[in-house]
Amino acid sequence: MEKNINVAVLTISTRCSAGEREDTSGPAVCELVAGSRGTVSYYSVLPDESDVISMELQRICDRGIADVVFTLGGTGLSFSDVTPEATERVIEKKVPGISETMRRMSLEKTPRAMLSRGISGVRKHTLIINMPGSEKAVRESFAIVYDILEHAVELLRGEVEDCGRSADE
Repeated sequence: MEKNINVAVLTISTRCSAGEREDTSGPAVCELVAGSRGTVSYYSVLPDESDVISMELQRICDRGIADVVFTLGGTGLSFSDVTPEATERVIEKKVPGISETMRRMSLEKTPRAMLSRGISGVRKHTLIINMPGSEKAVRESFAIVYDILEHAVELLRGEVEDCGRSADE
């Protein structure tokens, strides 16, 4: 990333939010963002509660706290996995190619990737990307989306008129 991108990281885990388990995924993404010249402008651990997740996503996007929000966890099949539904309630535009690509490329590592229900979308000027919850999976997912983040943020900031030309050309 050549331009500074502000990132919010939300770990979605009832056990981590209650202090029953250590969050290793959130710090891993924070490390990856810092290593890519991005800035983590916000980090939090939330319980698997749809209303809590939706309200936090809405707050971050509506206040312009971050250009990109990574949610970590809550994308599987268990009853408590509600991150995609909470995200769906707040996004204004879907960006299915991001999540489809993460699943497709993750399938090369494990067939369990097809069980991920994560989605991606935009609210206001913020891109939201649901990632799986394990540290290994978030590292792999970040590597998959890293190359498109700068261009996505430029588009959302209005710095690019079309995908082939920047606004200052």
